[in-house]
Amino acid sequence: MIFAVALTAAFIYAYEEISLDAEKLINYKPETSSVILDRNGEKLAYVFKKQHRLYARYDELPSYLVEGLIAMEDTKFFEHNGVNPDAILRAIIKDIQAGSFVEGGSTLTQQLIKNKILTSEKKLARKIKEAILALKIEHELSKEDIIERYLNEISYGNNYFGVKTAANGYFHKELNELTLKESAILVGLPNAPSYYNPLKHYKRALNRANNVLYRMKSIGWISQNDYLKAVKESPKIYKTSLTQNIAPYIVDEVLRRFKGKLGDVRTGGYQIYTTIDMKQQAIAQDAVSFSYKKALKKYKEKPDTSTLNAAFVAVESKTGDILAMVGGVDYKKSAFNRATQSMRQPGSAFKPFIYQTALDMGYNPASPLTDLARTFQYYYKGKPKVWSPKNYERDFKGFIPLREALVHSRNLATINLVSDLGVSTIRKRLAFLDVPHIPRDMSIALGNLGLSPMKMAQIFSVFANSGHMIESRLVSKIISKEGAVIYATRPKEIANFTTPEQAYLMTDILKDVIKRGTGKNARVEGLELAGKTGTTNNGVDAWFCGYSPTIEVISWVGRDNNKPIGRKATGGGLAAPAFAYYYKKLIELYPDTKRSFDIPEGVFKGDYEGKSELYTTNSPLPKHKNPESEFDRMFGGDDDENVEDINPEDDINMEEDISPEEDIGLAETINIDDDPNELIESQEEEGDPLHPKRKVPKTPVSEDSGTLF
Repeated sequence: MIFAVALTAAFIYAYEEISLDAEKLINYKPETSSVILDRNGEKLAYVFKKQHRLYARYDELPSYLVEGLIAMEDTKFFEHNGVNPDAILRAIIKDIQAGSFVEGGSTLTQQLIKNKILTSEKKLARKIKEAILALKIEHELSKEDIIERYLNEISYGNNYFGVKTAANGYFHKELNELTLKESAILVGLPNAPSYYNPLKHYKRALNRANNVLYRMKSIGWISQNDYLKAVKESPKIYKTSLTQNIAPYIVDEVLRRFKGKLGDVRTGGYQIYTTIDMKQQAIAQDAVSFSYKKALKKYKEKPDTSTLNAAFVAVESKTGDILAMVGGVDYKKSAFNRATQSMRQPGSAFKPFIYQTALDMGYNPASPLTDLARTFQYYYKGKPKVWSPKNYERDFKGFIPLREALVHSRNLATINLVSDLGVSTIRKRLAFLDVPHIPRDMSIALGNLGLSPMKMAQIFSVFANSGHMIESRLVSKIISKEGAVIYATRPKEIANFTTPEQAYLMTDILKDVIKRGTGKNARVEGLELAGKTGTTNNGVDAWFCGYSPTIEVISWVGRDNNKPIGRKATGGGLAAPAFAYYYKKLIELYPDTKRSFDIPEGVFKGDYEGKSELYTTNSPLPKHKNPESEFDRMFGGDDDENVEDINPEDDINMEEDISPEEDIGLAETINIDDDPNELIESQEEEGDPLHPKRKVPKTPVSEDSGTLF
């Protein structure tokens, strides 16, 4: 009677929580790891929160894996209703003989309940609740559903949850690739994951697997030949898990971009396809390492103490697909992604945007520019200052062709060009490209603004992509664990920043930068390349931005503490070597890579002053005139002012305090303490011939070019 009362009370206690607990298995939604892949389906990393679990549907499970599980754990699984009376009776007898709980008599269904819902403590109330839950779950779910949940829920050691995870981790195989022996190893693991861990106890794991095979043979589920063949097999076990992150900067960037957009990406079981080509990623990492080592050697620094760092981005010009991205020289030392998160001044690498504006306003590569010192007066916090930029070379050319000014990165010619074009004209032009924080003064000529290498790649695409800017993309699509495409990118393109023929004029000039200008270190035999060096004031940032007929590359070198890199630190000397290394390896990797630029219709070749030069309808050859005579007429002779030895790409600020009453013949004073909006409005002219106001985008390019369905 006492036993009956206790049993009834335990039943009532257990039944109250049955429905709620059963729902955890009936509507089973475990945390599932997401996988990040490259464009070809190569795994970059699995990402998860606490448990690494890859979900396997029942139809993915090999038959001998299911048979081995049932043979070892619950031979009558397909016959009982969740509770096996025979097994319970045997367990009770053994428990009575031992005087304690030594055998549970649990079915697979009960084991699943114990793992997912209940605890492992051996109390009567818990066992009764377990049995009731088993009956209910068997009533709600099919046998196949129960096996599916069991094999996805249990631990296989090494933080592998679920049989698919274990197959990937231990054998680097999908479930359909497992051998009979490998399946037997997995079947034997859940009984004691640490004790039978094949990474630590390989022979022990093999012996356990042989017991599984013997059991399967003894009940006739495998043949003698299959048994003998499997027993002799010694599968290879991998110590390096596929959870290892082989592209950490990329994985971090993916997680950062989708934070809060798909719930927790790490637990949703998504397949995230990036645009990365891991073969190109590998050579990009090698390229960064190559240039970094050269820089360390140049400045006699050691990796452990050096503040030098680098970033690298490679983008497919036509699609905007990011093919490779390196955020730093050592992720273990710093996870900060310098390719996407840093804001550095591009220096002279920004000059092509100035020169493209000039070309589109009717200048030609042969047009003479004024290479003469200019001094600008301005006010800073009410105090008058003077800005006197200089050239690296100890001379002034007077007049210099536009092509040569850019090829040799002449600061003064560029500044005078900006003065002629007007800062407001250039600002309106750059607004089309969503360039942030555009300078409102002449410093725009020398790239005095902060951009990340990734942003630089985006806006530089106007040259690499025939005048059309295309937004860079990192993720092409995301597939849910149910197999549905829930995210797809639609890259945004800002068309007609310039025309293909006008963009080619710039490409042809930038080809000369590499052939004979400041970018000689970027040359690659057998491949046409175009690009521009960039070095900021005092050698703080070194850039090389360029492209081949198909791929655009941005290379940056600098110090994390924003201090000067060192003596003679230039984009051509420090960043260009990584650029060249990448392209050399690229054409070895892909020999069919397009090697030369196409010349669009509308680009012609003519003769000017005895030299061959390109021209278009919009950028005709200049009228023949004597630049020296024009120089004498305008300026009255040579300027032999002595200048200090500085980098041709430096944004040099020679500042002096002056009296506002003193007339020293400077350019019109611009007081930057005034309202900048009023300043620009006063400078802007009515009717911009390049881009009417109605075409200026009201909203910037979206950071997220994808669509969630």
